[in-house]
Parts: sequence; C-alpha cells; structure tokens
Amino acid sequence: MPGIEKLPIEETLEDSPQTRSLLGVFEEDTAAMSNYCTQLYQAMQRIYDAQNELSAATHLTSRLLKEYDKQRFPLGGDDEVMSSTLQQFAKVIDELSSCHAVLSTQLADAMMFPITQFKERDLKEILTLKEVFQISSDDHDVAINRYSRLSKKRDNDKLRAEAVEDIYTSRKKQHQTMMHYFCSLNTLQYKKKTALLEPLLGYMQAQISFFKLGSENLTQQWVDFLGTIGTSVQNVRREMEEEVGHMHETIQEMEQSCDPLYAPCDPDPAHSPVCRNLTRKQGYLHIRNKTGLVSSSWERQYFFTQGGNLMQQGRGEVAGGLVTDLDNCSVMAVDCDDRRFCFQVTSFDGKKVVTLQSESRRDCQEWISTINNISKRIYLSENAEELAARVNQSALEAVTPSPSFQQRHESMRPSSKGRAGRASSISSVGSEPSPALSVLSLDALVAPETPIQFDIISPVTEENSGQSKTAAQSSRRSNPFGESGDSTSEDSEDSILHQLFIVRFLGSMEVKSPESVDIISETMRQILAARAIHNIFRMTESHLLVTCDCLKLIDPQTQVTRLRFPLSTVLQCSSHQDNKRLFGLVLQPVGGQGDSRAVCYIFESNNDGEKICDSVGLAKQIAFHSEMDRKAVEKRKETDKAKEKQQEELSKQKQIEKDLEEQSRLIAASSRPTNPPAADEQFLVLSNSQSEDSDAGEEGKKKGESEA
Repeated sequence: MPGIEKLPIEETLEDSPQTRSLLGVFEEDTAAMSNYCTQLYQAMQRIYDAQNELSAATHLTSRLLKEYDKQRFPLGGDDEVMSSTLQQFAKVIDELSSCHAVLSTQLADAMMFPITQFKERDLKEILTLKEVFQISSDDHDVAINRYSRLSKKRDNDKLRAEAVEDIYTSRKKQHQTMMHYFCSLNTLQYKKKTALLEPLLGYMQAQISFFKLGSENLTQQWVDFLGTIGTSVQNVRREMEEEVGHMHETIQEMEQSCDPLYAPCDPDPAHSPVCRNLTRKQGYLHIRNKTGLVSSSWERQYFFTQGGNLMQQGRGEVAGGLVTDLDNCSVMAVDCDDRRFCFQVTSFDGKKVVTLQSESRRDCQEWISTINNISKRIYLSENAEELAARVNQSALEAVTPSPSFQQRHESMRPSSKGRAGRASSISSVGSEPSPALSVLSLDALVAPETPIQFDIISPVTEENSGQSKTAAQSSRRSNPFGESGDSTSEDSEDSILHQLFIVRFLGSMEVKSPESVDIISETMRQILAARAIHNIFRMTESHLLVTCDCLKLIDPQTQVTRLRFPLSTVLQCSSHQDNKRLFGLVLQPVGGQGDSRAVCYIFESNNDGEKICDSVGLAKQIAFHSEMDRKAVEKRKETDKAKEKQQEELSKQKQIEKDLEEQSRLIAASSRPTNPPAADEQFLVLSNSQSEDSDAGEEGKKKGESEA
C-alpha cells in the first residue's frame, strides 16, 4: 500500500501555524473518517440485528463501499489500491445480498467486534486527547499573556518567578499532550485501514463457512484475493506497530532534549550565546497595534522572514501576511514603558514603523541581528551565513573606544587637526566596502583611521573670539559660535533664494576623494553602521537654510547659526538611492583647494532629501548665473563707451567734411570771370564755368580731405 501521511512530532514544541494547519487537516480527516465509520457501523449493525433485513443491509454496505471514491478524505483520498479493493468487496457483497443469512454469533465475533473497537475506543480516545490538548493550549496562552504583562516599573521577583514557573508547567503540558495527540492521529491513519478491512474480512469468512453451497459463487480466485487482503492487513498492522514504537522513542528523546527550552529565558546565557549570523528566523512575537490616538494593544503572532520580507501568521491561517519590507530598513532596540525586550523596525522610506516584543533578551538580539543582515541583502548571496559572519566580525573589529569630549573638541581645532584629529572621535568605522564599491578601494575614498563625528561641534578660534569681543563692545548680540545676528540678517536680505528645511545631523567624517560619485553613499553606510553598533539613537535637529551665498545650520530654539558653509565650498550634494530621507554634503575646507581631502556631512530630513539637493543645486546655478550676468553688464558698459567714442569721432569727421565743402564753394565762386559773354555763347560759357567750378570743388575737396 502507498505511504501513510504523518504529523511531524519533532515540530510540536515550536507549534508553528504550519503545524497547526496540518493538524487541522488531520482533525478534519478524523471527523470524516468518524462519520464514515459510523455509517458503516450502522450498516453492519442492521446485518447483525435483523436477519430479515439482511438483504437490504448488505445492499447498503455494498453501496457505501462503492461510494468510497466519492468521499473527500483530506488524507489518502487518492489511494487507488484501497479504492479498488473496496470496489471488489462491494461487488461480491452485492451478489450475495439476496441469497445468504447471517449467524449472529459469527457476525458478532468476526464483523461487529473490530469496528466496534475502532469506533468506541480509538475514535473516542482521539476526541478525549483533542479536548485535553485544547485545554493545555489555552492554559499555555494564558501563561504567556501573564508573563508578557509583567510590569517593567514594578519588577517583583516573586511574581516573575511564578509567571516563569507557570509558563514552564503549561508549555511542558502542552508539548507532552500535543506529542501524544499527534501519535494517536498518526496511528489512526493505520487503524482506519484495518478497521475497514477486518470487519469485511470477518464477514466474508463467516459467509463462506455458513454457505457451503456458496462455493459456486466464491471461486478459488476470490479465496486468493481474500488471502492477499489478509496479508496486506497484517503488513499494515506490523508497519503501524513499528511506526508507533519509533514515535514513542522520538517522544522520549524530545522530552529529554526540550526540557531547557520550556522556560522563556535561558538561566545560563553563556550556555546559549547570541547568534548574529542568521539570515532567516521565525518564532512568536508580540506586535503593538494602535487602538486610538494614544492607546495601543499587544497581540501575539507567529513571525517569520521570507526573503527580504517580514511575515506574520495567526493560528488557523493557511498562509502568512506581509508585515513590512526589510530591504534597506533600519532596526534598533527600543525602551517601551509597558514591555521588555522590545525592538523597532522602520521601513526604508520611514512611512511604516513596527514595534515588536520577544520573550527574552537573547531572542531580541537575534531578531535585530537577523533583520540587520537581511536589510543589507546578504541573503541574496550563496554563502549568506559566512558573509554575515565576516561583515559582523569586521564591524566589531573596526570599533574603537570612545574618548572624552575634550579630546573630540581638540580634534576639531584647525591647529591640531592633523595630529589629534586622527585619534579622537566618538567612534570610528573601517568596515569593508560594499559590493557596489568593489572597483574603488576604501582607502581611495576615506582616509585611514578617519574619526566619525556624531555631534555638531563648532570650534571657537581666536579670530571668532575676537569678533565676539568686538561685537560685545559695539553692543550687538553675538552667538557662542563666533557669528553675529546682524551678519545673518544681512546675508539673508541680500540673497534672492530662501528655503528652510528641517534636518537631523547623523554624523560627519573626513574623505580623501571628494569628487568620487560613491563617496556620499560610502560615508552614509559607515556612519549608519557605527550608529547601529554603538546604539546611538540621539540626533541633533536643526534648520537648514539654503541661500544663493551659503548654507546655514540654525538652532530651531535660539535661532543661532551653528555652522555656515559657503556655496563655493560645496563640492557634492546627493541623496540616498533607496532611502530618500538621507542626503549628504561634501565640503572643501576654506583655503584648502590644494588638499584632496574634504569633509562629508550626513543628514536625515523629512522625506525631502532630493528636494534639498535640488535646492542646493539651484542655489549654485543662481550664483553662477548672477556672476555671469555681472560680467555681461560690465562688458555691455565697456561696449557702450566704445560706441559713444566712435560716434564722437564720426560727428567730428562729418563736420570737417562740411567745412571742406563750404571752402570749395567759395573757391569756385572766386574763380568766375567778371565780363559776361554774348547771348549765343552764354550757355556754353556757363557750362564751362560750371565744369571748372566743379573741377575746382573736387580738387579742393580732395585737398581738404588729404589735409584732414
């Protein structure tokens, strides 16, 4: 016969929704089998009770056997051997239904006893175990909820010990009951075959012994068939006994090995260290659901990771539902007022935040490490766990101890930048470059042993302090960062572009290749990794003012300018490729154009990182066009002066030409004869005189032009 479907006893302790769904299928199969067995029992009872109704009862039995294929058994519904066997039994029973009688004693021993035992003992045992399992499961849920509601503020050792003991007892009871319940359901898959075949076999044997004349209908072929069926039944029973023994051994081994796992927290943390190399994890967590503006509730669900997604599944559900996308997300431990061991997952766009609670601190740290590994898309590689181990090891090795605030302050002074700046900061990161930066080495982008600054520290130089003293003497308000309020207002009034953004400072570090397109993304990766390793969650919020002259970081409370960056020093400005809230600025130090190093500042905005970068680009374009317009105006003025000078020269030249023409006319008039000619020769004389005058005028004009 084909293989028997079984419930996995090894997964009873985990009690996952998949196991509960499979258990529901077996329970449904048991209910269907119980219904079918009841009908078969009633049919055989009619054969046993009423000899007169033997023919009708036999016909009903035959009909039920023929309808076995139409029964929708969730398990074993496509057992062709069983179906064909029952069909052959139905055929012979239908042939003998009108010609035989039943002996009550033989039928009671051979036909009614096996099916009665199956119905009254086996099926009722399944129902009893189901009720006990349901009660133990409910007790375990109550114990879990009681343990989860332990107050963090009012920590009572006695209450916590009682809650832990209650969870241990209820979980152990549920595990043991569930294992025996699974064993009974698996055993039922074998017993239901024997419960159907043994009564029919006994019924046929009784009919053969009672009807000696039935040898004409029951040929040797049927005898061989019955012998084969008997052998198959014995084989199934022997296989069932072996499987039952194996399941009992598994139950004993699981009871011994799973005893330390019943407690919600491990009493010996060194016995079970935190595994930070996981790329997949599943288990029960509590999720916070908002029920109002300020109220919330916690719900226990089964969570598991599937690729780059976090899924949740409730009991009784066939499949899980998506909670959030873990690619490029951020995860960190949070401090909740009413719960312990909580952590928070924020999507890459910052629009969805999920707060979860685990049973223990170790489980919480493993969930954080797993989600952090998935956010880096390590699960896409072939050896995901090895890659995660290398990344975590390199990140831990790159962390240096945190110095004092005075050392950080001295490292930011311009005079000691080259000496002490390398060795002092809040934290430094030297992790391996990402796969996207495989072409460029990390040393080519970031200076070795580069410190990361997580606070906005504006060093007060002697020049700034002198400015502050001068401002104080002139009774003008000055801020402690060396900039006066009047200069801020004057710069704001002179600029035609004013855009204000709310930003949060994440960190800054010195870079070696400011012109590289990957320098900002690499700096973001290192700063975020350093924050995650050191559990730094505090961020300084400021107002970023973008003008055509400079960029300013202004304190939102005091309106004091913290930092001022001239636009000429801004080399790059870009946002993160996936998380648009993150953006960075690469700044060249003032007077350091010959140096290849610069400082990269990383900020977080309210979903407008690209808008800020566009605003900075627009400011630089406006400044560039303003400079071009200024040069064009100066060039236009020079052109106008040249044109005016040329016009003056032309007017002088025209005046000279007019004077020459007047002189030529006077010379022509003085050269005419005094005596008039005769009348007939007057026209000719006039013509000659006019030609002479014109010749003289032209000669005079040419002479005047040459003199001019």
